[in-house]
Amino acid sequence: MTTRPRPVVPLDALAPRQDGYVELRSYAAIGDGRTVAMVAHDGSVDWYPVPDLDSAPTFARLLDADDGGCVELSPAVPFEVGRGYVPGSNILCTTYTTAGGVVRVTDSLNVGSTGQLPWNELARSVEGVSGEVPMTWRVTPGTMFNRVSPWIQDTEQGPVLRADDVSLGVRTEALGECRLSTDEISGRFSTAPGSEHLLAVVSTHSEPLRLPSPERIRQNVELTLGMWRRWIDLLDYSGPYRADVERSALTLKMLSHAPSGSIAAAATTSLPENRAGTKNYDYRFAWVRDAAYTLRTLIRLGEQEDVHAAVSWLLRLARDQSPELHVLNRLDGEVPGDAMTVYEAPGWRGIGPVVSGNAAADQLQLGVFGDLFDMVDLYVGGGNVLDAATGRMLADVADEICDLWRRTDAGMWELPEHRHYTSSKMGCWHGLDRAVHLADAGQIPGSADRWRAERDRIAEWIEEHCWNAERGAYVLHPGTDALDTSVLLHAISGFDRGPRMRSTVDALRGELGRGPLLHRYSGMEHEEGAFVACSFWAVAALALVDQREEAVELMEEMLALGNDVGLYTEMIDPEDESFLGNFPQALSHLALLTAALVLEDTGGP
Repeated sequence: MTTRPRPVVPLDALAPRQDGYVELRSYAAIGDGRTVAMVAHDGSVDWYPVPDLDSAPTFARLLDADDGGCVELSPAVPFEVGRGYVPGSNILCTTYTTAGGVVRVTDSLNVGSTGQLPWNELARSVEGVSGEVPMTWRVTPGTMFNRVSPWIQDTEQGPVLRADDVSLGVRTEALGECRLSTDEISGRFSTAPGSEHLLAVVSTHSEPLRLPSPERIRQNVELTLGMWRRWIDLLDYSGPYRADVERSALTLKMLSHAPSGSIAAAATTSLPENRAGTKNYDYRFAWVRDAAYTLRTLIRLGEQEDVHAAVSWLLRLARDQSPELHVLNRLDGEVPGDAMTVYEAPGWRGIGPVVSGNAAADQLQLGVFGDLFDMVDLYVGGGNVLDAATGRMLADVADEICDLWRRTDAGMWELPEHRHYTSSKMGCWHGLDRAVHLADAGQIPGSADRWRAERDRIAEWIEEHCWNAERGAYVLHPGTDALDTSVLLHAISGFDRGPRMRSTVDALRGELGRGPLLHRYSGMEHEEGAFVACSFWAVAALALVDQREEAVELMEEMLALGNDVGLYTEMIDPEDESFLGNFPQALSHLALLTAALVLEDTGGP
């Protein structure tokens, strides 16, 4: 088994906090299947929405250093830091080394004895390893982007922090005397060899506040560790990138929303895709595309329970919205409006705007039809059977594809100019190809002859209009010589794995490549960072067009660009390899998984 390469930018090389902000590479994520917290390398929880991932963030220092709020816990003296996830889990372990001693902090968002807790529970356990280390901590909720004013209420059970409809209880063990101010609770203590300490933040929303004992919170940490490890043990992967596959799979699990079965595209909003601040988006939604890709990888890895829940969620949406599909939905399945809210907050390092909402919900993206049918085909291929209502719905959608493919759309990249995007047509081809397969297997009713004929007509149209002989590549759309890396997905779908796709891969890497990184499509090198998923798609495409040596080399280079705990944002700046965009990004980790699985399926490196 290969060893994961050393990160290009090691943790110790990160700059200290400047003006209240740290580099995005600094963050590790922890989650409980309902929400996600982002922990900086200096011990500050800078992002933590409760009760759900898409709730207004009670702690949002990530986007508002002065008023966003945080949960700090770190040595009160200079330190060096090293960290990693507890093996097989999304529990973070950070070791701080000071001149006087060593201390270890374990961070967990807890589940309970029967699964999901009905409240949120952030547990930060401290263990003295050697010597004595003075520690400092504080819990200060934010203003939720200048919309609320947090305060402390004195109760018989102790002080309770209030922020709008969120109630926060701070549970401590061996943390010294608590100091109270208008809107925060803080303290100082010292560790000794073998000493144990606990800082926990328990929260509820518009309901009574549960205050479990420190002993019970510690028990929940162990239960949470067991939950993660039981889940990862279910996955079936024996290839050479096991550590990276496990980390990406655990990240996707962390981005799942257990109450509904949906999967968020990312844990954050408004992290900039460039330093000018012209591309800040909210990714705390469930994209049909990401959900389908996630299911594809989990099915391939042998996961069952989450797959069934997510398949059921996605098919319920499809039935409700049939015959057309919304590109994205809220985590609870509701269709978001097209209005975006812009908040009075500076944004990460002052690069605003800070926004909520996403205007892409009502776009026509033809590629989602291929994603939907691919996911269903894989699910059925795993020995499962569709219900009659879903079969009829899918037959209606296949009929709709036969007509819709001739229309222009926004493409995978949600572009404002509607055109006949090549990858969208390839997605329609893929949807009909899988529909034919499902019909032949007796899973869906309908006119498979029509789907087969229209599938072949789409392929002929693509070959005639979307291939540019001068460029030696499939282009972004007919009538242009611009290139688009999303075409690489259709080496994976099986549309083309021959000389034309091989030539397209070479053209894309030649024009849009910056070292191992790739920009999304022509012109984006001047507007944003390189899109992480594109490079992993290129790994898979290279392997599928019989360029294995190049595929393995690119895979190794990309694995070295994750941060110290193996996480990826949406984009990386090719100039200095800094992270850009929302984080952690599901599509980046999905593409990594796809690359690893294709390499295994095609013989391994």
